[in-house]
Amino acid sequence: QVQLVESGGGLVQPGGSLRLSCAASGFTFSTYVMSWYRQAPGKERELVATITSTGGSTNYADSVKGRFTVSRDSAKNTVYLQMNSLEPGDTAVYYCKARPSWGLREYWGRGTQVTVSS
Repeated sequence: QVQLVESGGGLVQPGGSLRLSCAASGFTFSTYVMSWYRQAPGKERELVATITSTGGSTNYADSVKGRFTVSRDSAKNTVYLQMNSLEPGDTAVYYCKARPSWGLREYWGRGTQVTVSS
């Protein structure tokens, strides 16, 4: 069965960095588009970054461009989100999502909390 397990969240000071990981299993990782979303308290879930199945293309929300980098390692079936220059506004639960490149069905992880505070 499909499993997505996020890790790497925590408490960090403004200006700091974190790297989130999403370990995938139960499907052919190299054929899935992977995305990171986040949801802050009282707000809707929003798309943060997407990476294509081959890793050849990435997209970012305007709010994180230049600060966040999404990458994937097919040998480890893992997608990463490197977050630099973190701001209090980045505080949210971060979720990993998988979608096959040929279809619309989505799979979600349970999320990992990121808190940016001094």
